[in-house]
Amino acid sequence: MPKAKITPGSGASRPSGTPANRTPVKINSQGTPKWYLAIMLVLMILGLLWLVVNYLAGESIPFMQELGPWNYGIGFGLAIIGLLMTMGWR
Repeated sequence: MPKAKITPGSGASRPSGTPANRTPVKINSQGTPKWYLAIMLVLMILGLLWLVVNYLAGESIPFMQELGPWNYGIGFGLAIIGLLMTMGWR
């Protein structure tokens, strides 16, 4: 469909006296603290290590043997909490 021609006097322009403010504004210039990043990474790595240790040596570690299938819940839970924290990281 062809575009309509706009002439200077047609009233389609912006009203005078209201300049456009196109300057970008930073909302939060500080970012997240370093401890947040550290906790996030530690939780993800701890969850992964829990699953790997459970898979490789879970039968020979007494408390992991007692937990049984809850080991998967603990490992995946730690990793998922760490991954959910990535949404708040800047």
